[in-house]
Amino acid sequence: MARRKLIYEGKAKILYEGPEPGTLVQYFKDDATAFNAEKKAVIEGKGVLNNRLSEFFMTGLMQIGVPTHFIKRLNMREQLIRQVEIIPLEVIVRNFAAGTIAKRLGLEEGTPLPRPIIEFCYKDDALGDPLVSEEHIAAFGWASQQDLDDMVSMALRVNDFMSGLMLAVGIRLVDFKIEIGRAWDNDFMRLILADEISPDSCRLWDIETGQKLDKDVFRRDLGDLADAYTEVARRLGVLPTNAPAPSKPTLIN
Repeated sequence: MARRKLIYEGKAKILYEGPEPGTLVQYFKDDATAFNAEKKAVIEGKGVLNNRLSEFFMTGLMQIGVPTHFIKRLNMREQLIRQVEIIPLEVIVRNFAAGTIAKRLGLEEGTPLPRPIIEFCYKDDALGDPLVSEEHIAAFGWASQQDLDDMVSMALRVNDFMSGLMLAVGIRLVDFKIEIGRAWDNDFMRLILADEISPDSCRLWDIETGQKLDKDVFRRDLGDLADAYTEVARRLGVLPTNAPAPSKPTLIN
């Protein structure tokens, strides 16, 4: 395939022009970053795992009626997606205290929250993706009230699906973040799930041991990140259960 026109390069993914109007090719890199890219490394095989896991989650969500930008996986590192206008917000769903909410509110990590808590952060790396309120979002026109209602509803549906999926394989979904975009069908606009869902964007803890199986392994120097992601993929059936944890994961179609 001829090299496509580069549209955007982020910390973990590259977007190329797609083969048809209104499509993009999303390439998953092996780069790992933390603390707003102050800590960086290349983790061999990470992009392959995240591509396959994001496909798995997006496909499952579409099967229960959650619209997503995912069209199909093209190869080990790339997937064909629908081009959308990304709303400049990260939508964070928290089920247990961890990360910034634990620090802000003085909560012990792992404390169950009274109910899923949804937070919004303004997408701006230079500002450190600051936490914002619905009042900020409305005042600056980032999303309408109807958009916000729909985003909250979608986030809670994703949470229900992901929590059940992870619980079935002995993993606690502590929190996760998603991005949502606007897609148009002629004059009709709808919100759809975009970006990715992977261990890069979730906190995943083993229910019995508390072992971290997400990017906190890299943030906190807790072991091999590829091993952690491979374990998630194996438990979900994305990898054969009897396969060793390779540095270059071999994935099944």
